[in-house]
Amino acid sequence: MLLKLQNGTDVRGIASEGIEGQQVNFGSSEANRIAQAFVIWLSGKTGKNKDALRIGIGHDSRITAESLKAGIIAGIAAQGAKPYDSHLASTPAMFMSVIYPEFGFDGAVMITASHLPFNRNGMKFFDRDGGLEHDDITAVLTIAEKLSEADGGSAAEEADILSVYSADLADKIRKAVQADDYEYPLKGLKIVVDAGNGAGGFFVEKVLKPLGADTAGSQFLEPDGMFPNHIPNPEDKAAMAAIRKAVLDAKADLGIIFDTDVDRMSAVMPDGTPVNRDAIIALMAVILAEDYPGGTIVTDSVTSDRLRVFLESGLGMKQHRFKRGYKNVINECRRLNEEGILSPLAIETSGHGAMKENYYLDDGAYMAVKLLIYAAKAKAQGRGIADCIDGLKPAFEEAECRLRISGEDFAQYGAQVLKDFEARAKETGLAVEPDSYEGVRISFRGDDIRGWLLLRMSLHDPLLPLNLEGERAGDIARMKTLVRKLLDGFDRLDLTPLG
Repeated sequence: MLLKLQNGTDVRGIASEGIEGQQVNFGSSEANRIAQAFVIWLSGKTGKNKDALRIGIGHDSRITAESLKAGIIAGIAAQGAKPYDSHLASTPAMFMSVIYPEFGFDGAVMITASHLPFNRNGMKFFDRDGGLEHDDITAVLTIAEKLSEADGGSAAEEADILSVYSADLADKIRKAVQADDYEYPLKGLKIVVDAGNGAGGFFVEKVLKPLGADTAGSQFLEPDGMFPNHIPNPEDKAAMAAIRKAVLDAKADLGIIFDTDVDRMSAVMPDGTPVNRDAIIALMAVILAEDYPGGTIVTDSVTSDRLRVFLESGLGMKQHRFKRGYKNVINECRRLNEEGILSPLAIETSGHGAMKENYYLDDGAYMAVKLLIYAAKAKAQGRGIADCIDGLKPAFEEAECRLRISGEDFAQYGAQVLKDFEARAKETGLAVEPDSYEGVRISFRGDDIRGWLLLRMSLHDPLLPLNLEGERAGDIARMKTLVRKLLDGFDRLDLTPLG
């Protein structure tokens, strides 16, 4: 049943007891078989013999990390490859382990389930082309289905990836800022970090402090896989409230919050304004605009019309809305660049951001580095950063409704719903956006309704999420009424969330 553990381009499962009704389906044995399969797959792709392969293994703070790692090391060794134990690490650092000449691994495994609850865990895989794609994961799991658990022993060489990676990030800041006090370019800046008890605490000790930053007020830096303070997730309201409070209490110049494995980040301005979702996209675009004038920012589909106005009218850049899923936006950004269309950034509202200049790697710490460079230069010029995205109008009214589909073949049914929804909208004279790569997007510019909506198919679940944003009181209610009419007759679709 290993194929059922596939979650897009990751492997994820229930790795421990602790939540009623959730039975363990991903333990050391499953991880062992999948690790063996990764060796076989990697050997086939690279053309190297299995005994010539060198593979790094890292993990975040999850409670099942050590037991899964033991199974993975034993599996890699059983196939003849050489495992390297990187201990606590971030997902981007594990990718960089195949890039840095100090290590130059053929592949890497990161044990993580991102922001999911404590009882979950998973595996992400990298080779020198980046993260494995959906079809690659399917191929690995298909191989694993045919294997039995094998014990190649527990021996693994040590590989301190995180220290090398952190030193690289610090060096990038020094070189970019070119401060008079070269070694301490962040001196005079007060930076508060919230790691949510994930793997991101290293950023304070190994990056910020060596650069001279005042990090007093930083919180939840100690790894704790039970996540006792809040979910390490920049999209979570409680998490953003926690970092906002920390920034205000410390009177900090900037707040930074990471997810569990540090491939995502968001920020908080000195006045407590949260910078996530549309705002984090706007902020990163501001930072990149000078070096990539007129560049195209690839985003996921649920960004607002306000963001497009900010990017295109305010910054002179272009927005290319694409399908949700961080690998989708990354691959689209890569495709545009290969076709000669300058695209410096692929970024989701979730905080996943990948830059062309950084191997198209979704790296929350690298995004933080770019933000810190911007902040340090602004301070040296007597400016702050609080007003850099003032041109992004705040949302007045937002909502998401999740319309559940009952019965079998939900993907096929959902596709038909979207097709008919679009046709009905056009027949009604509504302004259906022509460039929606995912779902159906409608913009409203009339006197009766002002705002936008997007109806799309969930990536994995039998759901049609409906995102809405209104510019005035009552606009969302009026959009919901209209959507209910356009979806009339679809008896397998639960319209209850529309009210």
